[in-house]
Amino acid sequence: MKILLLGKSGQVGWELQRSLAPLGDLVALDRHSANGLSGDLSDLEALRATIRRVKPDFIVNAAAYTAVDKAEAETELADRVNGQASQVMAEEASALGAWLIHYSTDYVFDGKGLAPWLETAAVSPVNHYGASKLAGERAIIASKCKYLIFRTSWVYGSRGNNFAKTMLRLAKDRETLSVIADQIGAPTGADLIADVTALAIRQVQHQPELAGVYHLAAAGEVSWHGYATHVIDFAKANGEELAVTVINPIDTSAYPTPARRPLNSRLDTQKLRNNFSLHLPDWQSGVTRMLREVLNK
Repeated sequence: MKILLLGKSGQVGWELQRSLAPLGDLVALDRHSANGLSGDLSDLEALRATIRRVKPDFIVNAAAYTAVDKAEAETELADRVNGQASQVMAEEASALGAWLIHYSTDYVFDGKGLAPWLETAAVSPVNHYGASKLAGERAIIASKCKYLIFRTSWVYGSRGNNFAKTMLRLAKDRETLSVIADQIGAPTGADLIADVTALAIRQVQHQPELAGVYHLAAAGEVSWHGYATHVIDFAKANGEELAVTVINPIDTSAYPTPARRPLNSRLDTQKLRNNFSLHLPDWQSGVTRMLREVLNK
C-alpha cells in the first residue's frame, strides 16, 4: 500500500508520519518541493502532477490554510488551499480509485445552541475559514471518490505552538490572565487524530462502506477558561514557578477578532465510535500527557 501524506510538518501531519509509517510505503510532503514532488496546496497544477506521479492508494491531507483571522482578508488563498485543492485531490483520487482522507472543522457550523453537533446537522459557517473548509468538504463529496472526512476541533500538539504553551508563557510574567469562558469545545490531541486515522485506514480497506463524514474529538467539554485553569493548576502542582494568581473569565464579546468564532464547538462522536469500534479518551488525559512532555515532568 502506498500513502501520500500532505502537510507533514503541521501538528497533525507530524503525528501522522509516525502512525502511518507501519501501514505501507509512505511519501510525506510539506509545502516545499522535494524530488520533483510538491505538497504546496496553493499550486494546484503541481499538486495534481504530484498525485499522478506518486499514484497512491491513500491520499491523507493534513495540509490546510488555518489562519482563521487572516482568512477574512486572504479569501482567495484560503479558498484555493482549503477548497480548490480539495477538489483536485478528490478528482485525482477518483481517477486512481484511491481513498482521500481529509480533515475539516467544527467551524462549518454556526456555533449556536448547546447540543453537540451531529454529522447531519445543518452547516452555516460564521467566518471565511469555515466557509473555505466547507467548500472543500462539498468538493470531495461531489467527486464520488472514496473518502473519509474527519471534522475536529481545538487541535493541539506538543510540537509547535498551542494554547497551553501560550498560557504557560503568559503565566510566568503576568499575575492576572483573562480567558474566554463562553466558547465550549474539547481540546483534541494531534496524536489522537493520527492514531484514529491509522485505525480507520486499516478498516476501510476491508469495509469500504464505512466511507463518509465523521466527527473526531476527545471526550468531554470545557471552555477556554477551564482549559487554561487546568493547564495552570497542573503546572503549579508540578513545581512550575508562575506569577499568575487570577484567571478571569471573559465573554467572546470582550475580545473582538477579525473573524467571528462559534460559541458551541461540541462535536457528537457516536458515529465514529460505533462504526470503528473505538474509545475516545477524555480531553484531560491528552492535555496532561502533552503538558508532561512540554514541562519534562
